[in-house]
Amino acid sequence: MPLEPSEKNRLAIFAEEIRVTAVSAIAGFGEGHVGGSLSIADVLAVLYGRYMRIDPADPHKPDRDKFVLSKGHCGPALYATLALKGFFPKEALNTLNRFGTILPSHCDRNRTPGVDMSTGSLGQGASAAAGIALADKLMGRDSYTYLIVGDGECNEGQVWEMAMFAAQRKLDHLVMFIDRNRQQLDGYTDDICAMGNLEDILRGFGWNAETVDGHDLSAIDAAVQRAKATSDKPNVIVLNTVKGKGWPEVEQRVPSHYMTISAEQLHDYKVISASRIEALQAAGHDDGKAGAAQ
Repeated sequence: MPLEPSEKNRLAIFAEEIRVTAVSAIAGFGEGHVGGSLSIADVLAVLYGRYMRIDPADPHKPDRDKFVLSKGHCGPALYATLALKGFFPKEALNTLNRFGTILPSHCDRNRTPGVDMSTGSLGQGASAAAGIALADKLMGRDSYTYLIVGDGECNEGQVWEMAMFAAQRKLDHLVMFIDRNRQQLDGYTDDICAMGNLEDILRGFGWNAETVDGHDLSAIDAAVQRAKATSDKPNVIVLNTVKGKGWPEVEQRVPSHYMTISAEQLHDYKVISASRIEALQAAGHDDGKAGAAQ
C-alpha cells in the first residue's frame, strides 16, 4: 500500500530529527563522518519508523529484525535513530567518540544497545548480515535482516563474495541497501573505481534488484514492500542519494566524508532543520484538519 500523506509526513519529521540529532552529536565532538550519515537518514526513518520489528526494552530478542550498518563510520546516524527510538537516553549522544562512551566512532554491538553487529572494516558487515540472515533461516525465524553498504564500500571484494553466497542460499529475508551517493573518502567513486550499474550487476548475481530515489520516502517504502514480497532471492535496493543531504552547505562540498563542524555552522544548520520540522508539523496538522472535515 502507498504511504498515506500523514504517515509520509511523520517519517519526514523522523528523518529530519535523525539528521539534526546526528549532526549535533558530531559537532559536540568537533568533527566526524557527516556526509554519509546524512545521506542514509531517509532509509533509516523508513526502516525504524515503519518496518523494523524491535523492542528497545529487549534489544536482544531472538526473533527481532536485525540491522547491520556495514559502512560503520556512519554510526552517528544510527545512534541518533536508536536514541530517538528509546534504546538509550539522548544525553548519551553528548559523549560520542569520547573515552568511556557507549557510542564509539564505528558501530560496536558490545557497547551500544540496539546495534546488532560491530562494523567499520568495510565489506565485513555485508558478510555478517548474510550470516545473520542464514542463521535466522536455519532457526525457522521470520526475521528480516536489513543491511546498508556504501557505494565506495562496493570496491571491496568481500561484498561480492557475500553476493554469491546470499544468492546461493536463497536468503530472501536479507534486504541490502546501497547508499549510492557517488562519493567516497577521497573523491568521486567513478574517478576512483567506477562500479557501473549496481542494479544490473546484483541482478546478474541472482538478486532481486531495483534502484530508487534514496530521499523519496514513498519510493523507499514501496521498494521495501516489494522486497518483502520476494521469495527465494536476496534483495538489493540501490538508493540514489546526495552526500550531505539536507545541509545545503555540505551538499555542495567535496569531500564531505569527514569534516569539522564549528559552533556557527551547527547553529545555522539547526535553524534550517527547525524551520523544516516546523513546516512539516504544520502540514501534518493541516492534513489532519482536512481529513476530519471530510
